[in-house]
Amino acid sequence: MKKTPDFDAASDFLAASARVLDRRVFQRLFSGGAAEPVRDAVAAYRNGDGGFGHALEPDLRTPASQPAAVEMALRVMDQADAWDERLVRDAIDWLATIAPAEGGTTFVLPTLSQGPHAPWWAATAGNPPSLIQTGQIAALLYDRHFAHPWLDGATRVMWSEIDQLTDPENGYVMFGVLAFLEHVPDRARAEAAFDRVGPLLLSRGIVTLDPDAKGETHSPLDFAPRPGSIARRLFDARTIEAHLDHLTAAQRDDGGWMFNWPAWSPAAEADWRGFLTVDALRVLRANGRA
Repeated sequence: MKKTPDFDAASDFLAASARVLDRRVFQRLFSGGAAEPVRDAVAAYRNGDGGFGHALEPDLRTPASQPAAVEMALRVMDQADAWDERLVRDAIDWLATIAPAEGGTTFVLPTLSQGPHAPWWAATAGNPPSLIQTGQIAALLYDRHFAHPWLDGATRVMWSEIDQLTDPENGYVMFGVLAFLEHVPDRARAEAAFDRVGPLLLSRGIVTLDPDAKGETHSPLDFAPRPGSIARRLFDARTIEAHLDHLTAAQRDDGGWMFNWPAWSPAAEADWRGFLTVDALRVLRANGRA
């Protein structure tokens, strides 16, 4: 019999150590909780300009609005089915005000300096568009059939960059690329693009097939968390099952999950562990393990 996660231990961990946001998402996904508390918890991170900040993205702890915090807000509302049209529209209106000339959104704004942040967050001169943030935000909007003028420019940027993509800088770039290709309406073009760029996960060593590999690695489940994910076809069933076994076994004695990148701040570590505990349970359930 395949091992399953301990939901009671996870619930206790979240109650003891996680943000209100992640506790509300857990209740929504696994205990029949209402959507409104999730929406309200997300809204607590909102700024007057319509964007989001205040460490909603745990490694980026500036109060100022940031594209990564917008992506996190939309992701949480989408996954918890707590989508709020007004919050989303205000956030994308804000993204349009800070958009690069080419369209889309940049990776991070210089206002990150207004608060502590992980050392790998750094603004790029010239405000170039980011495949990471642009692709993930555009994918969420397409998945929710949410029309906005910002999305037109974001889509042009993504196609332009994907058409030229031969050597992704890192796995995070592929998160944006794959999310976009999974949800963009032009399915013929998306499938053709995936046939070319999807295998880069393997040929460039971006994905780690050994579930026991140490260090900061990306597993197949990071790129293909659901059976219907566009990248799932790159991995055989035995590999997926091995990584599901590993994810299940990674639940710690305190009931939570831990990440494999550097922990630079106690607050960020606690925030990420709460978020990733809910996410691990979500992925396991989507794959019949919970």
